[in-house]
Formats: sequence, structure tokens, C-alpha cells
Amino acid sequence: MLRFPMLTLLGALATGCGAAHSHVNLEDRALTDAPAPQPARVQAQARPPAENPPPSPQDARAFTARYPTPATCEGAARRLQATSRDDAWLALKVCSESPAFTQLGAVLGSAWAEDLRVRPDAANLIARVVAHRGGSVDGELRLLHSRKVPIFSLASAIAQPDTYRGRYVLLRAQVADQRLDGERPTLWLVEQGLQSVGSQREVGVTYHSDSVSETSGDLGGRTAMTGEGRVGGSIFTRERTARSTTERTYDNISDETGREALGRLASADPFLETRRDYVILARFDGLRETSGMTNDEEDEGPKIPVLTIVGYHLPQALAVY
Repeated sequence: MLRFPMLTLLGALATGCGAAHSHVNLEDRALTDAPAPQPARVQAQARPPAENPPPSPQDARAFTARYPTPATCEGAARRLQATSRDDAWLALKVCSESPAFTQLGAVLGSAWAEDLRVRPDAANLIARVVAHRGGSVDGELRLLHSRKVPIFSLASAIAQPDTYRGRYVLLRAQVADQRLDGERPTLWLVEQGLQSVGSQREVGVTYHSDSVSETSGDLGGRTAMTGEGRVGGSIFTRERTARSTTERTYDNISDETGREALGRLASADPFLETRRDYVILARFDGLRETSGMTNDEEDEGPKIPVLTIVGYHLPQALAVY
């Protein structure tokens, strides 16, 4: 009998506990049931691999391999100016050794203006780039003069020898002869001008067609000598036609300008071949009188310009304008 009140009390306690839980807010329940926050994981950020330092221009092969195109090579050389002007100039010389380097406008830009003014080998570097561009000296000299680069034409030096004595001249010329003048070899130079000549060239497939026609017949009649008779025969006609497509093309052809010069070398150079065009950088030494017949003993004989050759370069076949 005593067990019933105890069971009733336990039931009441259980009911009271359930009523107490019914007053818990949903937000509190959500906070209570939420899992414990985990410590944030620190993710390592992916870092780009460090770029290898640019090769030194002292190693020309490595430098040109790293910057194979002319534009990127000149740009890399220009960036070296921030650390060393000497290394930058050496890198530019390495770039200009490539026959594909035709960036004359970049070389004449403001970034290299100081180097062009003070470097003793700057004029020869310009001559090399002019040769890479095809060796159209007259057109390139106009560009050089627009940037105040002191390199001049042979025609200007001949016209005003006192003004241009000791200055650089640039010319396209062939070696006509090579002799020894004392201990120094002397070249007989024949200046060449480059001009573009147009022509028509066939392109595509050429078509040919032949046709043959025959006409035959006879003629009857009477003559006083032969009497009645008939004459017969045939005529063959052959026609041939051709059809093709052409386009206008232009070739660069060098021709003599009529000016000649004597070029002095420090020593004999077997690579200067005769009857071959070169872009030549030289220093103008003045005019020298040559032996010649004159009508008056007081008249001077013909004069020829004398040059000291500084450098020469083979021009490429295609000209860049």
C-alpha cells in the first residue's frame, strides 16, 4: 500500500521535469545542440616559384637563350640599366649580334641616348643594325639625322671635306681592289645605292590550250590549157592560248652611285671579298689628289676621298623600312 504514493510522487517529479524543459527557447536549443567550434585551419597559401635571376650578359649564349626574340632581348638589356649601365650596354651588343635584330628605333630611343653619345663602339653597333635591316643607307641616314646621331654620308663628306674631316661616314660599297699602301692595306671602294625595282611574277598554275581546225573542199572548172577539171585540197589551222595570273613584286638591286673612295685597314682582312656589298662605317680623313692628265699644269688633278675603316657588315637581302 505504501508503494502507490511513492509511484505517484515519482510520476509527478517526471511530469515537472518535462514541464521545465518545455520553457527552453528554440534559439537556446540550437545553441545547445550545435557542435563545438573547431579551431580554424591555417591553409598555406600557394606561393609562385621564385624566378631565376637573369643570366649575366657576360655569358652571351645564356642571355640570348633566355631572351630569344629581339624585342624581349632589348627590353631585358634596358632593364639592366637600373643596376649597371655597362652591363646593360654589353647586353644590347649581345642582342645586336643576332641577324634578326632590326630594332633601330629602340636603339635610337631616349633610354640609350647617353650611351650613344659616350660609347666609342656605339656607331659600329648602329652600322650593324642598319646592315641587318637591309643596308638602305640613304634612308637610314635620314632617320639617324632626325635623332641627331653624328653619322654622315660619303656625298656630304666629298662636298664639304673640311666640315666632315674626322667624322663618321656610313656607306654601302663594294671592294673593287685591295692593295698594300706602305704597310697598311688599302681598299678601292665603289659606293653602291640600293633601289627597289618592280616586276611581274607568275603565281599559281598556268593553263595552256591547243585547237586545230581543218577546212577542205574542191573547185571545178574549165581552162583553155587543161580543159575541164577539178581542184581539191584542205587547210589546217592551229591555235594555241595560255592563261596565267601574275602579281607585282619588288626586288632590291644595288647600283653604282659614281662615287669611289680609298679605305685604309689596320691589317689585311681576308673576309673582305671583292665584288660583294658591305655596309661600311669609316672615319673621313679628307681628299687625296690622284694622278691624272690635266690641260693646265696649275690645275689640280682629280681627288678621291680617303677613309679609315672602323667596321663592316654584310647587309641582309630584305630591307626593313
